[in-house]
Parts: sequence; C-alpha cells; structure tokens
Amino acid sequence: MSGVTKRKHVLREMLEDDYELPKDGQQIVRIIASRGNNLHEVETADTETENFLVTMPTKFRKSVWVKRGDFILVEPIEEGDKVKAEICKILTAEHIKEYIKAGIWPECFKKDDNVPNGRYASNYVKKSCDETVEQFKEQFSEPRRLSPNRNRPNLLAAFEDESTSSEDDS
Repeated sequence: MSGVTKRKHVLREMLEDDYELPKDGQQIVRIIASRGNNLHEVETADTETENFLVTMPTKFRKSVWVKRGDFILVEPIEEGDKVKAEICKILTAEHIKEYIKAGIWPECFKKDDNVPNGRYASNYVKKSCDETVEQFKEQFSEPRRLSPNRNRPNLLAAFEDESTSSEDDS
C-alpha cells in the first residue's frame, strides 16, 4: 500500500462518524504541550493526577496533527515509566458534542476559562474574535493618511524636482 493510500485510510478512519464511547481503560485528556519525537504532555480531568506523556502511534504520524488544547482519547500502556498511554483517537467538535450528550464528558473540560488555546472552545473563540473585531473597528473607523514607505524612493518628489529645474532652465 502506498503512503498516500495509507494516509487516506487513516484520515477516513479518524473522521468517520462512528461516535463510539470510550471503552474500559480509555480516558479523555487534553494536550498541554508537544515534547517532540511524537510525544505529547497531557492533563486528565482528575486534578489530583499529575500530567504525563502519551505517544502517537505510527499510523497517525505524518498524517494527523494535534496541537495544544486539543482533546484526545488515550489508552494506557504497560511499558515505560514516563510514557503512560497511547493515542487512540483525536476528538473533533462532533465527537465532543456526542460525548456531552451521552453525559461522559468531564466537567472540568466544559469550562471555557479552563481551555485558553482549545480548538473546540467555541464560546472562548467567539468572545475573543468579537473583542478583536471591536478593536479593529475602533482603530480603523476614521480615515487616516498612511505614513510614507521609507524603503522606496519618493518618485513624485524626484519628478517635481526635475520639472521645476527644467522650467528654470528655459
């Protein structure tokens, strides 16, 4: 199977509408930071548990990306002291909606204040976008004259100087 075909199947598997609920041992976590070598530091819904590392399986590498604030479903692994789990599924907004409907979404992940960089914190994103739009409108509401670009020669001034000097010569 070629690399392109493999990536296509992995993406199709990830984006399927198979909103399966987490099985025994699987848990929902949020990515805090990327640590390199396909390792990500995550936090759980349980505040007493310290953060730990998860690994991205080989099939997801080079075809699926995650960033800080994304939610994932992980499955614990036995080997390793620092790396305690492996990513099973990357949760999309639709998955999160289904988990909330099913009543299995952790309460601490529902708060918008708790998710500053989350991709799916729609209320947070909407608030910050509205504030940015208001700031933009205030800044550019009145017409202003742009400052001249100092990286380019002022051709108009050079042209005016030539025309005045040629008039003086005649």
